[in-house]
Parts: sequence; structure tokens; C-alpha cells
Amino acid sequence: MTTTMAAKARSLEPRNRALGQALDDHRRAVWGICYRMTGVAADADDLVQETFARALTARPDRSGEPLRPWLARVAVRLAIDLLRRRRVRGYTGQWLPSPASTDEPDLEPTPDARYDTAESASYAFLVALERLTPLQRAVLLLRDVLGHTVRETAAVLSTTEGAVKVAHLRARRAMEGYDASRLPASPALEARTREALEGFIRAILAGDVASAEALLASNARAVTDGGGKYFAAPRVLEGASNVARFFVGIARGRGEGRAAWLRLNGLPALRVDLESPEPRVAPRTVLRLDLDAEGRIARIDVIAAPHKLTALPEAPGAPLPRP
Repeated sequence: MTTTMAAKARSLEPRNRALGQALDDHRRAVWGICYRMTGVAADADDLVQETFARALTARPDRSGEPLRPWLARVAVRLAIDLLRRRRVRGYTGQWLPSPASTDEPDLEPTPDARYDTAESASYAFLVALERLTPLQRAVLLLRDVLGHTVRETAAVLSTTEGAVKVAHLRARRAMEGYDASRLPASPALEARTREALEGFIRAILAGDVASAEALLASNARAVTDGGGKYFAAPRVLEGASNVARFFVGIARGRGEGRAAWLRLNGLPALRVDLESPEPRVAPRTVLRLDLDAEGRIARIDVIAAPHKLTALPEAPGAPLPRP
């Protein structure tokens, strides 16, 4: 490197460091956008890195444009591209979002937002978002989670205000089922959720189908995601009897294991680590559930796909009782 080039590089270092610090200040918010857009923590990590890499190249700080809107625009567009590629690739078995700890605040919605920060990162919300097209998902996130105006949303997505209105209307219609059954987050809901999950685990470990079934809503559903790598039910299980018998059967065949309580997406969940000689049995699984308005278990999700479990907080586990 010549003396001139070395001097120029040194002169750029403070500005690069300043931009790097500014990016770090926005990291959690950008991750929050990417996580809600993709539903997968590992994908959100990758999109944040790609967004920051583009910022270092494009240097929005030099143009005078506020950094947060620039990062949000790039992140949303990258996420749309990722969602479109995901749909082309397809997925083996049932697809579930990635559970993650979302206790740390990330987004700052305006007063016009329809869903607050916590609800928009809840597992039930992320599941509901899977019904939307990538464009609809982006529009719903920008309009109803971040509180953007139609004009601001159109600018982020480089589309017309009319296209935003149509996509928003269709997204709202697709979310009607979620809106009708949503339960407000509260300490009471958290307590009821943990109590229900504890009771269900006790019942299936004891091989008690009747007790497990009694905790379930009559139309309960169970979804298992093994990512094509580990054992999972190929279809959604429906009905209290079917769900109870399925989980009792799984519990009978398990190996030695440990379990740890975690708070994921705003609700208690159970991380289960198993030691099994069977290669199709997942070594780590997350079990979580949603309740209905009567307090019965309406839905159980089992996430075993390894790339969906990268954002789990560390917690010591206790031995599972022997079957």
C-alpha cells in the first residue's frame, strides 16, 4: 500500500467506526423486523448481516438520509426476497416459526399501530402471518405493527399507494381468524399456560391418555416440525383424542432426557433434551402451546428442526421422570 493510500485508509477509519457503532445501535430493531418478516431467528440473523453489509457499501450516513428508515427499507426488501425463495424451495413436513426470547424491546411502533411490539412477536401471530404472501406480510408489518402510513409503506416497498391498500385489505382478511381468537398478553395468561403445559407433560409421561385429553379443547390441534431431519407427524393432528394419544405414544418411546422451562415469544415453553440411540429422534425439542378462551389447550407446537432452535436462551435442565 502506498503512503497516500495508507493515509486515506486511516482517515476513513473514524467514519467507518462511527457508522459501525450506529449500525449496532439499530441492530435489535432491524433484527425485530427481519424476525417478524421471516419467522426464523437464524434467517433474521443473516438478513441483519446482509443489511449492514449493504449499509457499509452504500454509506447512507453520507447522503444525509436517516439511518433507521434506510435499514428498515433494505431489511424488508431482503426479507421479501427470502420469503419468495422459501416458497419456491418448499419444505419437508409441517412448517413452524422459530421460537425465540422476545423480552428485550426492539420495535418502536407509532400510536397508529394495530398490534403492539409484544403481540407482533408472539408465536400465534407469527403462525398467522404464514397465511400471507410476502408482499402482504410486509405491508401488514409496516402498516399494523410499525404504524406506517400508506404513503410511507409504498415508499419502503417501491410500489403504489393503491397496491399497498389492496395488499393491506387482503392481509387483514387473512388475519381475521387470528384476530377473532387472540388473547391479550397478561401475567394471568402466562400462569395459565404454564399450568396447562405442566399438567399435559405430567399426563403424557404417566401414560394417562384420559388426563391429557381432558386438558385439551375438543378441536385441539398439534403441529410438529422436524425440518425433514427428525421424526415429526406428516400432517396436522386434529381432535383431543388424536392429539393425546399421539403424545402419550411419543413419551413411551423416549430415551433419557432433561427439560428446562423457558420464556419464548412471551409465554412459557419447555425445552426437552433427549439421549436416544435412534437417529430420527431429535436431541433437542421445544414444546409450547396456546390456550383458548376457556383455558383449554387449543394448539400444541413441537419444534425440532435444528435451524429453528438457534435463538434459545441457555437454562439448566432437570431430569425427566422415567416412563
